[in-house]
Amino acid sequence: MKNELKCWEFFGCSEEECPVYKLKKPRCWLVPGTRCRKESQGNVPEKIGMCLECEVLRANIDDDSVQETLRVVNEEFMQLKSMVDKRDRESEKVNMELALGLSEVFEALKKISSGDPAVRIPDTSGPELITELKHIVNLTAEELGEIVNLSHEFAIGLAEHFDVLHRVSEGDLTARVCGISQVELLEMLKKLTNQMIESAQREIAERKQAEKALKEARNGLEIRIKERTAELIRTNALLKQEIVERQLAEEALIRAKEDWENTFDAITDMVMLLDKEHQIIRVNRAAAEALNTAKETLAGKKCYEVIHRKSHPIKECPLMLTMKTLKHITAEITEPNIGGTFICSTSPLLDREGKLTGYTHTLKDITKSKHLEAQLRHTQKMEAVGTLAGGIAHDFNNLLMGIQGHISLMLMHIDSSHPHFKHFKGMEDMIERGADLTRQLLGFARGGKYEVKPTDLNELIDKSCEMFGRTKKEIMIHKKYQKGIWSVEVDQGQMEQVLLNLYVNAWQAMPQGGNLYIETINLVLAEDYARPFGLEAGNYVKISVADTGVGMDKATQQRIFEPFFTTKEVGIGTGLGLASVYGIIKNHDGIINVYSEKGKGTIFNIYLPASEKDVTLKEKRLADDNEPLRGTGTILLVDDEDMIVEVGQEMLTSMGYKVLPARSGKEAIEIYRRYNDKIDMVILDMIMPDINGGDVYDTLKEINPEIKVLLSSGYSLNGKANKILERGCNGFIQKPFNTGQLSEALRKILHPDL
Repeated sequence: MKNELKCWEFFGCSEEECPVYKLKKPRCWLVPGTRCRKESQGNVPEKIGMCLECEVLRANIDDDSVQETLRVVNEEFMQLKSMVDKRDRESEKVNMELALGLSEVFEALKKISSGDPAVRIPDTSGPELITELKHIVNLTAEELGEIVNLSHEFAIGLAEHFDVLHRVSEGDLTARVCGISQVELLEMLKKLTNQMIESAQREIAERKQAEKALKEARNGLEIRIKERTAELIRTNALLKQEIVERQLAEEALIRAKEDWENTFDAITDMVMLLDKEHQIIRVNRAAAEALNTAKETLAGKKCYEVIHRKSHPIKECPLMLTMKTLKHITAEITEPNIGGTFICSTSPLLDREGKLTGYTHTLKDITKSKHLEAQLRHTQKMEAVGTLAGGIAHDFNNLLMGIQGHISLMLMHIDSSHPHFKHFKGMEDMIERGADLTRQLLGFARGGKYEVKPTDLNELIDKSCEMFGRTKKEIMIHKKYQKGIWSVEVDQGQMEQVLLNLYVNAWQAMPQGGNLYIETINLVLAEDYARPFGLEAGNYVKISVADTGVGMDKATQQRIFEPFFTTKEVGIGTGLGLASVYGIIKNHDGIINVYSEKGKGTIFNIYLPASEKDVTLKEKRLADDNEPLRGTGTILLVDDEDMIVEVGQEMLTSMGYKVLPARSGKEAIEIYRRYNDKIDMVILDMIMPDINGGDVYDTLKEINPEIKVLLSSGYSLNGKANKILERGCNGFIQKPFNTGQLSEALRKILHPDL
């Protein structure tokens, strides 16, 4: 049962005579004879109307109390009805006794009037009036015997009395004894008879009036009870509806509270509700998990105690500023106790009246995004440096092409006995070393791949380890290969360059010898890991190369892939080895990262996208120093560098070809429109200022769909060149090239069967 409201407490009542106050009964409206607010009340039906307007009844009313109220009112009604019925029965009994008594009196009077003065009526029972009347009749009979012989006047008077009494017995209460008699007894009898009749008349009238009033009261009470019952039923219905609405409101409030708590706990940021003294009122699940403490344990503690492990607020805490300004404040903080960098936001909590009740304190972990931003900045930096390095390598290759071309022409006219032959070969070797340098630059600059094929990395690593191990026997190589390794599409020569550069870097970090660990793994990269590198999630093959060398500090790790950055002494390294590794891996749509600690070694991790194609074995490259092959036909040579056009024309002429030079894309198109029926082949530069090589190729292809074209570029085979090859271009040659390499490329296109 719910806690009921007591009327004496509600009204501050101390009526000692009130049965409710005396017995401490909370349901005062069910107790008769109460004294409510210094006024006496009757029974329940009489006072229920006033009680229905009372706040105590409305506060305490429920299904149980309504049922009890209806029961009490019904009992009161039944008692009243029983009392009325009892009075009706008693009235009927009295009327019956009165009628019987009068009948006995009249019978006795008849006998007396007939001359029988010895008649007597028992006067020990019946209504008082009848008893008195019987007594009088008996006295009359007694006296009658004494006055039997009275005069005729007495007899007539007595007959008149008897006649009046007879009329009364018949119900005529208006009958009266009239006339004046000289006989004292008759006068007395007249007086008594008339008094008796009047008394009976009055009592009957009073009884009728009482019966009428009682009937009206009963009818009115029934109507009032029906009205009150109907009102109680209506009130009960309203109360039931109010109870249902209150229950629905309470359920909605509970659901809203649960929704708020679930939402509060679903917030991934760490949220705290604080009072005005930095004390924690409540925390969400994320905050409890980050602090590794139960939510209930954190309540009541100071925020700076659990977050900063301090006995006082820190200076940079934005909550201090929020307390001063009552404004939303946001600041970036680094908190080693939790581990990471956070956006700390604090705001005042105000009630409906705008009064301050506390504060919200939110920590958003941005450690990962900070790391990703750093990765992105590093990637953008490397892209910018790579673009610069690629442009330098391209221009340098064009320069080397001019030198290489002239040396190749000179070597065609002398033999090994010539005194300058050795010098020219030395110059050619230096050009090759310069070309190797630009290839590394282009590798870093993602300048392209030469020959991409599906490859088994386990086999490629095995061959590179065998090659490296023959010369560096002080290094112990430990290999752990993934069984059923996925194939990857790579330029096998460039991947050998990557692996050897990493091996050499490890060897230089272990001058006294050490262990080199190489491992391959099939794995799946998630989107959140691959996205910062501009890659798609999916299947990748991971290569790990770890050493037990001296290791690197954080600053060195951040610059390790920059071109020309080196920690080695001058003359030992160029600073391009790891830069080219970075560029080659990026050019293969892969990822490379490094982890190192001073004195604990270094590990490089490479992630390359897996391929569904079958593995292709690497073909052996033909030697570049074969005797140049001679040929015939007309070749359109297109390049925007005058030096390359001149030396290229001489090289082709020396091999027996007729050359039509063009120094721009526009000029090449005009010449080909005019002489396409005489031109057997086109050597086309990729990068030109007016029209690039791709657009020139498409135009020439429209003129002659059967055209044969050899692409030439200071860049290596990159995406643009590959797209042109996919559109039907016949081959690619990278600058600088000598006559042997050029003649071999021409042979493959013009005479593939030789």
